[in-house]
Amino acid sequence: MEKQKLPNALAVLILGILSILTCCCYGVIGLILAIVALVLAGKDKKLYLENPELYSNYSNLNTGKILAIIGIVLNVLTIIYFIWLIATFGLEGMQDQQLMEAKIREMFGS
Repeated sequence: MEKQKLPNALAVLILGILSILTCCCYGVIGLILAIVALVLAGKDKKLYLENPELYSNYSNLNTGKILAIIGIVLNVLTIIYFIWLIATFGLEGMQDQQLMEAKIREMFGS
């Protein structure tokens, strides 16, 4: 009997990669992609553990799951960074270049 491929392994790998690449989009898009990748990885892992000799691409699933975890960490850090920016400078300060420069000078004392 020929080994089958896990149904979502390639999707998990692609979503894991995209979650890392999109972490600079305010962290929201990448976080959603990473969570979807982890859900799909969980389903496929359960399928693989029921009958491991039937499937051949478990390494892709595992790699995608690791990338999704890295994507979650990066996206959460990005969200925290943007929350800090908004809390520190405010929305008006982030939109006005001169006001932002003045606040940075005030923070660093130069």
